Amino acid sequence: MKDRFPKKLHACWHPVAYSKTLTNEPMGTFLLDHPVVLWRRSDGQAHAMKDLCIHRGTALSLGWVKDDCLVCPYHAWAFDQKGACVHIPQSPDLVIPDKARTPVYHCQERYGLVWVALENPQFPLPELPEYDQADWKWVETGPFDWKSDSSRQVENFTDFGHFPWVHPGLLGDPDRPVVPDCKVTLKGSVLHYSIVRPEATNSDDFPVFANEEVVQPERRSDYQLHLPYTIALRLGWGGSKGMVYLFASQPIGKNKCRGYCIIGRNYNHDEPDTVLQEFEQVIFDQDKRIVESQRPEQVPFDFAEELHLKFDAVAMNYRKAMKKLALDY
Repeated sequence: MKDRFPKKLHACWHPVAYSKTLTNEPMGTFLLDHPVVLWRRSDGQAHAMKDLCIHRGTALSLGWVKDDCLVCPYHAWAFDQKGACVHIPQSPDLVIPDKARTPVYHCQERYGLVWVALENPQFPLPELPEYDQADWKWVETGPFDWKSDSSRQVENFTDFGHFPWVHPGLLGDPDRPVVPDCKVTLKGSVLHYSIVRPEATNSDDFPVFANEEVVQPERRSDYQLHLPYTIALRLGWGGSKGMVYLFASQPIGKNKCRGYCIIGRNYNHDEPDTVLQEFEQVIFDQDKRIVESQRPEQVPFDFAEELHLKFDAVAMNYRKAMKKLALDY
């Protein structure tokens, strides 16, 4: 199969699951059209390999873990964490051929997520010092499956102009639609930008932001967009209370992605996690309807294909940076 994604994307970390969903049973998924199996050894270490047995092409994710090996469900061939077949029950005395193995991928767990890179990763994950601080509470939301490319899902997360129309009363106000100027800088593989803007007050259903005492609240949003598809966002309202979002999109395949969003805050620790989870479900569902209608389903990295105005500075810099780092297609 011809790879439709640029090879440079193979050398990036991508989220593939929440850690809590990976138990002692193998889990199958797709990353950049490649079948991936996730599994744990008895020490809890997560591993990722190609979800394919070299013998007859069976999905290893349908099998089980035994003696710290991943066992194929078809003929019970056992593969160790290095991807090598170490046991063929049909011929126990057979010298196992070197070809009897499956490719192993880079895998790590961080921020409650399992991350995989198909090739040696070139860029680091974001640093979130708040994640390990006792005064911050974290909530996992989603995941959010969309019929679109990860580039569209991420670019939507950075778009300020749609808030009053797609999320009125939750993230924006139609009476205040102007997008403030935003300066974007590229440092390595990370886009940095900040924006201060008015936002809607907390709704009765979703009192999630720390702006209750402000008549017309302003929010400062500091973004770090880690190319290609991961965003660290820090929110503040002028006081000591703060909020951190980590959003990352899994490029599953052509026009298919899955977004993961974890949220930390140093206030409202007694509020049930379901409030934030339901809030984000509403927000992402509102966005999903719009983004899944966009054509093409992938962000067009040729500037001539869409119309860009001054308030599209983030999108323009995102596309430019993706091209510069050969992550576009």
